[in-house]
Amino acid sequence: MTTIADIAKLAGVAKSTVSRYLNDGSVSEETKRKIEQIIKETGYSPNAFAQSLKAKNTNIIGTIVPRLDSYATSRTLIGIDEQLKEYHYQMLVSNSSQSIEREIENIYTLAHQKVAGIILLAAQITPMHLEAFKKINIPVLLVGQQHEEIYSLIHNDYEAAYQIGQHVLAKGHKKIAYLGVTEKDIAVGINRKQGFKDSISTDSDCEVQYYETSFAIGSAIKMSTEIIEAYRPSIIVCATDNIAIGTMKAAYMKGLSIPKDLSVTGFGGYEITGMIHPGLTTAQFYYKEAGQLAAKNIVHLVRGDVIPELTYSDFQIIHRESVAAID
Repeated sequence: MTTIADIAKLAGVAKSTVSRYLNDGSVSEETKRKIEQIIKETGYSPNAFAQSLKAKNTNIIGTIVPRLDSYATSRTLIGIDEQLKEYHYQMLVSNSSQSIEREIENIYTLAHQKVAGIILLAAQITPMHLEAFKKINIPVLLVGQQHEEIYSLIHNDYEAAYQIGQHVLAKGHKKIAYLGVTEKDIAVGINRKQGFKDSISTDSDCEVQYYETSFAIGSAIKMSTEIIEAYRPSIIVCATDNIAIGTMKAAYMKGLSIPKDLSVTGFGGYEITGMIHPGLTTAQFYYKEAGQLAAKNIVHLVRGDVIPELTYSDFQIIHRESVAAID
């Protein structure tokens, strides 16, 4: 493997000269052409990560995610990575495994690794987060959650839920269950629930019960089974596609047919929701595009450009076969 020392020896210059060239430092035109030619001939490729860490201004963006086994997370990361590459930045991913303590630790660790900025796919923002952001003193962008003190990019959870509610009403459903998640998660636990509540409130004839589960499909199966047995709604509106998939499984286990006996909706627009039968009606969020937008925003912040404090990503209601019309 060719090294900087090899390049320096072939060019007849010091290693520090080659290093300055690789980091866009001051090098004469003649020396620059000589080094470029040798690099071309040898096929030398610098270690961008190490090179960036040694530089005063790095080109690394730290990205903290709550979990890696998530469709939304993986699509968002793809978008971030693709866009950062266009800006000649590198992405460094850190997984918190849904632990707030580990998430805070990752913030400090990335700062010590001299990242230029941090993108945080957060579930919630605590005082510990705000303290960490102030201490590290580098640009931070939240994705999926918002806070008035931090630049944020969010999915329009409230409006998407409002439109789901209007669709449910248009289909004639009157006895409705909403299966959400903890309100510690502002976006999914509060904003989606509130958007749906406000939408359903436009019809005084509706009977609605609100329930809570975790993000896990197994938990959704258990809770939706209890809802079906105790409440017998005509539709269960689920706060995520995974919860909706768990609900559909519970319905099948109870011998119910979807949507004949029970209608189901979700949020997310995961690829699998269009492949299962019946296809799931859902609010589709564009996670990859959101990741691309997040990458653009964090690079603008690193460069000192002005961006909006709050940015919304797009969504679309996908109408499929999982919702029946009630006469």
